[in-house]
Amino acid sequence: MRYMMMIYSQETTEPLSPEENEAISQGHRAVMADAGAQGVLVGWEKLKPTNTATSVRTAGGKAITTDGPFAETKEQFAGYYIMECKNLDEAIEWAARIPTSCRGQSGCIEIRPIEVGNPKS
Repeated sequence: MRYMMMIYSQETTEPLSPEENEAISQGHRAVMADAGAQGVLVGWEKLKPTNTATSVRTAGGKAITTDGPFAETKEQFAGYYIMECKNLDEAIEWAARIPTSCRGQSGCIEIRPIEVGNPKS
């Protein structure tokens, strides 16, 4: 089963120190290296900050766009991993290893199974 691990963390206006940034990056590289070696890592991406987001809603058949994320929250969707896991228990084990902290604040990993679509339908 393919799972998406969505990473939520607190976005700040102040940049991380080089040491903080390197510690988080090392944590992600370690997870990716291990997951890649075990053949479960399908993909991953880091997202740009929320000030680059555009939300789209429809009204009367027309697209209405607004700057920024869909919802105002303390935590923002920061990136994701896609992993091929045997079951949810294995996905939880991998998610627990993904670094999510930002300036001492805890983050969250949301796990969702992915429905693989048929591109011909």
